Parts: sequence; structure tokens; C-alpha cells
Amino acid sequence: MDSYIHLQNGEIFTGKWLTGIPEETVAGEIVFFTGMTGYQEVLTDPSYKNQIVVFTYPLIGNYGINEHDFESKKPHVKAVIVHRGDMAYSHYDAKKSLVEYLDKWEVPLIGHVDTRAIVKRIREQGSMPVSISTTDKLPENAGGYVYEHPVPMVSSKDIKVYGEGKHHVVLVDFGFKKSILQSLLDHQCKVTVVPYNTTFDFIQSLKPDGIVLSNGPGDPTEMLPWIENIKAAITAYPTLGICLGHQLIALAFGGKTKKMLFGHRGANQPVLDKKSGSVFMSSQNHSYVVDEESLVTTGLLPRFIQVNDGSVEGLEHEDLPVISVQFHPEANPGPAESASIFNEFIVSLKRNSGREKAYA
Repeated sequence: MDSYIHLQNGEIFTGKWLTGIPEETVAGEIVFFTGMTGYQEVLTDPSYKNQIVVFTYPLIGNYGINEHDFESKKPHVKAVIVHRGDMAYSHYDAKKSLVEYLDKWEVPLIGHVDTRAIVKRIREQGSMPVSISTTDKLPENAGGYVYEHPVPMVSSKDIKVYGEGKHHVVLVDFGFKKSILQSLLDHQCKVTVVPYNTTFDFIQSLKPDGIVLSNGPGDPTEMLPWIENIKAAITAYPTLGICLGHQLIALAFGGKTKKMLFGHRGANQPVLDKKSGSVFMSSQNHSYVVDEESLVTTGLLPRFIQVNDGSVEGLEHEDLPVISVQFHPEANPGPAESASIFNEFIVSLKRNSGREKAYA
């Protein structure tokens, strides 16, 4: 059956329903991902909560779905748009097809779409609300796209402890990916995962060696009601911020963030490390970016820069053991060249071991 993708700008693109047809019109913000592989990680990354993802690579689903590459227990995307997504899959580890997986979770998969044309519109006019329906006329009761603050939807509700490593790290969960947790465990960390709104007093009672602020969805300024709590934690302990966590570090020290036209979403984003002079490829997923001009009096120094557009990709505090990255050093999906960030974080934990605070 035909499907109709209604863009906010009035354009309509047609496709075919590859999964079961939902009873109601599907609405969300449309974004695009440029990686040739990694669709399973994208679908289950909480940072994509309620977004409609267009995959630029034309053949999605050709290696199926396995049991190992999930970043969380379920998909978080609102819908998926592809050119082809219903072809036969082939991989020794695959357990089911992309269609079967998304159908199980009632996530609409729209295929046979001119994805190249849609991506061009997004690049020209920006990410925008869209609705997907069974008619070329948008139903009056569709209601359009209603935005909800996504972090409370994806953050842990309970406190959980993983591993028995040498370093105790509190992972503040704004929608963390499994591979971030695994990277910390691989670096001999004991990890306590806490909800996004955990108080500094409680974090302090856990007596951690360091803090990690995770990735997550949405506008970072929505977290301003908790920003003083975040600042208390990151100025008391060595800290690593990833993606949303990076943006929250900037806000905590007085910086600002702004929304990009269409963001960075892919596994081949080039980043310059100003400290070493090296350039590496990175995995990214974000709509917002730190405003470099706002950092002048914050004590934060831009360390990583996006090669293509010059945007800030990571920060380092001039006095405190605080580092942040806009990209994903755990690299799922994507290249692992930036995994050394975890090594730097572990070194900062060792340097500050045994101290009540990371600074005098």
C-alpha cells in the first residue's frame, strides 16, 4: 500500500509501507543518517528518540538484525525511511530481517522512497516536522508533530551497578548507549548508572572517582533546571561528557548552544584534535552544537573541531580535569579512532585518586 510523507514545507513524497500500517498518522522530526552500515545501532540509540530517520545509503537491511549490536533494549526512532529495506539479508550472525524487527516493535518502515530528494530538502531547509499517512491529503485530525522532552523518556528510572573495576565511575544517564557502558567496563571501571535528575548530594554519597555525562536526545537547554546540579558534580570530580553531556558541560560553565540546520549524523565525520594536530574520523549524532563565541569567559577551550564546517566538537577545561566530545568515542557505529578519549579520562581518574575534590 502507498504511503505519503508530508513535509512541513508542503511537499509530499510517496513510498510503500514495508511494515504493518499504523492506525494513526505518524509524526516526528525528520533527520538523515549518512552511514553505509550501522542501522541497527542507529535504531536503538536513545538519542534518536521520536525522530524519523532517513538513511541516505540506498540498501538498508542487507545484513539483517543480530543479537549483539543493540545499543538499548528497543528501537527509539519514530519511523524509518529508506530506498530499499525489504531485500533478502545475508550474514552469519543475523537472526531476523529489518522488516521483521521493526514490525515486531510497531515502528513504521517506509520503502521505495526517493531518499536522495528528501535529504536534499533537509540539507537546504533544515530538519523539520513531518507526518506519514495513507493518503496524499493530510487528515485534519493528524495533529501534526507535538514535541515532548525526550530525556525523561529514555533515562534510567533506577540505579544500577556494573562491574568491579579499579575505578568507580558514575554514569549520569540522559539516554546512554550500551557501548559507552561497555567501554568503561573494558577500562576496568566499576560503573554506577544513575537517572538524569540524580542530586549531587546522592552522587557524592556514592564516592565516585569520576563522572561521565552520557549522550541523549533533545535540546540541551531543556536540562537547564538541573544545570546547577550538573555543575556541582562536574566541578567536584574528573568528568567526561559525550554528545549531550558535552553540551551540558558548556551550559554548566556559562556557554551557549544552538541548533544546526540539519546536524551531523553519520559514521564518517572528520574531526581535528588541536592538541595533537591529528585528524580522525568519528561517529556522530546531534542537532545542537556549542556556540564557540560563548566560551570566552567559561574556562573551556575548544579542543576538537569539525573539519567540514568548523563547529566545536569537544572541549577541555583550562584548570579542571573536565573533557567533552560531541562525537561518540565508543564508535558504534563507526571508526574506533577516537576511543583514546576513554584512556585520557582514565588517566585523569588516576591523577585525582584519593582526593575529595579534583581541585583545591
